[in-house]
Amino acid sequence: MSEIQIILVLLAGVMAGAINTLAGSGSLITLPLLVFLGLPPNVANGTNRIGVLFQNITALSTMRANSALRIKGSWWIVGWCLLGSIAGARVAVSVDERWMNLALALLMATMLIVVIIQPEKWLREPGEPTAGAWKRPLNWLIFVLIGFYGGFIQAGVGIFLLAAMVLAGGYNLVHANVIKLLVVLVFSVPALLIFLQAGQVEWRYGLLLAVGQVIGAWAAARFATRSQRASLWIRRLLIAVILASIIKFVWEFAAAAQGL
Repeated sequence: MSEIQIILVLLAGVMAGAINTLAGSGSLITLPLLVFLGLPPNVANGTNRIGVLFQNITALSTMRANSALRIKGSWWIVGWCLLGSIAGARVAVSVDERWMNLALALLMATMLIVVIIQPEKWLREPGEPTAGAWKRPLNWLIFVLIGFYGGFIQAGVGIFLLAAMVLAGGYNLVHANVIKLLVVLVFSVPALLIFLQAGQVEWRYGLLLAVGQVIGAWAAARFATRSQRASLWIRRLLIAVILASIIKFVWEFAAAAQGL
């Protein structure tokens, strides 16, 4: 790798680590960069999981050190997402992603509307999540599908997790963000192992990304635990990231359609 490539990967990692810690979709930065640097898309997808794994360990450790690690009662979410992620990662090593980009753009557009027109749900004060949310079969299905997507492609999974926990689980945004980090950490382990088994991980880029993402995650986690306006700023970042995600997914679909 050249010095410029090293710098680009480190900077992308820092930005992705911060965005993933506060909202999600940092992989929309790292995945295109890895492909641009010459990795096949499937290898870029697998390599990206290394930074995600270390970034979430760092973010959760920082929140724990600041007494902001609230994960009680969240293990049912972790379990269903983990189940889905294993299936998603197994599919990801061989599937064509073309049509998923269009579906994701439509999902993101719908989510953008929800985030903008229902601010009271996203900015609610800390409190107890909706009682009995873990008993609802529909919620099980939602988190299994989110886990499947996270295992499949990773990019954008944080936004889906936040939306599901806020809207279906009754969590406030800061609390949901902490649980999101735990969920992604847990399902990143089997996903990474599956990509490793398939020979779809490039360690040099992956470890460089990890260094950058650890730095970004540490800084963002400190902000999330110390700012009284964290929910407001996370929501603003969420809107910006969703808009960027819509553009990216539509662009990818259009590019793939032209290549048919």
